[in-house]
Amino acid sequence: MNRRLVVYVISDSIGETGEQVVKAAISQFVCKDCEIRRFPYISEEEQIIEIMNEAKNENSMIVFTMVIPSLRKILLEKAKEHNIITVDAMTPIVEALEKALKETPKNEPGLIRKLDEKYFKKIEAIEFAVKYDDGKDPRGLKKADIVLIGISRTSKTPLSMYLAHKNIKVANVPLVPEVPVPDELFKIYPRKIIGLTTNPIKLNEIRQERLKALGLKNEANYASMDRILKELDYAENIMKRVGCPIIDVASKAIEESAGIILEIIKENA
Repeated sequence: MNRRLVVYVISDSIGETGEQVVKAAISQFVCKDCEIRRFPYISEEEQIIEIMNEAKNENSMIVFTMVIPSLRKILLEKAKEHNIITVDAMTPIVEALEKALKETPKNEPGLIRKLDEKYFKKIEAIEFAVKYDDGKDPRGLKKADIVLIGISRTSKTPLSMYLAHKNIKVANVPLVPEVPVPDELFKIYPRKIIGLTTNPIKLNEIRQERLKALGLKNEANYASMDRILKELDYAENIMKRVGCPIIDVASKAIEESAGIILEIIKENA
């Protein structure tokens, strides 16, 4: 008859990794009476002693993910005193990486959780940029960290996506003479708005290439110099009315324009 087994998962972080390893291992056995008890955020010797006093009275083993050397040492010493089987689920991998990378580990708990949080913030920012791209929903302007405004083909969308990968929520609004500017644009802090402008000759070339890609004739009003000058003049008036910083993107790579925007964000922080 199998004895009941209690597996203690002890961690100086959340302990999720250790628990998943135990569950995967247990699945390889017919363990009708196995219990997993997770003890996260262990940071004091007293906590370890308390867990050991509980574990010593049961048929138990300990799986731990402790990156703080002093806590790991205490845990191993106490487990040895009580003849409790221990499995270090982290140290062998860390030590192997240390040798392979020739680098000292940080020994800081919870780093993977911090990385996960950063990742999810990035995804949230990307989804935000898609949702509020091209003036789709003016309500997003108040929620945005930065609002980009400019006429067509001034890199609003590429810049929005680039900044989203920096965890910045960006909305963008196209400036078109025939389309009224949303009222929300005049109700937010001007330094949160970035105006994008460009050289008319450069823009003319870009728009002509765009028309070719769409299979349209170059004579279309969209690419005419008169139309471009009219749009740029209209956009400049809006930007002056808003009172926002203006970036000329004509001869700048996306990274360069984004760098200027990041500096503006830093100044406003």
